[in-house]
Amino acid sequence: MERPCNRIAPLSFSLLVLVCGSALADVPATGHEPGTWQKHEYSFAYMGFTTTYSCDGLADKLRQLLLAAGARKDAKSRPGACASGFGRADKFARADLVFYTLAPVDATTPPGDKPVDGAWRPVTIATRSPRELALGDCELVEQFRTAVVPMFATRNIDNRTTCVPHQLSGSAINLKFDSFVATSVP
Repeated sequence: MERPCNRIAPLSFSLLVLVCGSALADVPATGHEPGTWQKHEYSFAYMGFTTTYSCDGLADKLRQLLLAAGARKDAKSRPGACASGFGRADKFARADLVFYTLAPVDATTPPGDKPVDGAWRPVTIATRSPRELALGDCELVEQFRTAVVPMFATRNIDNRTTCVPHQLSGSAINLKFDSFVATSVP
């Protein structure tokens, strides 16, 4: 027996969705493309005027930003060499990052890499997004955008972050971009 979805011409689109809803749900989402994992190692040195971090506090914030930007879940952010002890603020806090990002497969991709299913996902980094991010993290977001975001496959970058040194008023965290991420767990 012929299913009603096979006869599209006499049906309007809205009626088609009602009648064929379950059939349409079975169609895979478009926009998926193959990608390969790229390993990154980076020593992040923070220097800001408004907020001071301990090295372990900086490492925690950076891991949150890495995951929010689309890094693989096994991202590592470890406290770097700091003059102050554990949990104590340091004017020159450091963190060592090791993380993987997904890059779309293109002509320069080595043939031995096994492709991973990926898609473009919108990312918003703003006050309370991720939840632990506060207005005092403005300069950290600026430095993350400049030093780390270029390691991700991104597009449509819209940066409206404004940081006023030594004060919170007048500052705003507003960074948006599309990041190429894995659609399944590696």
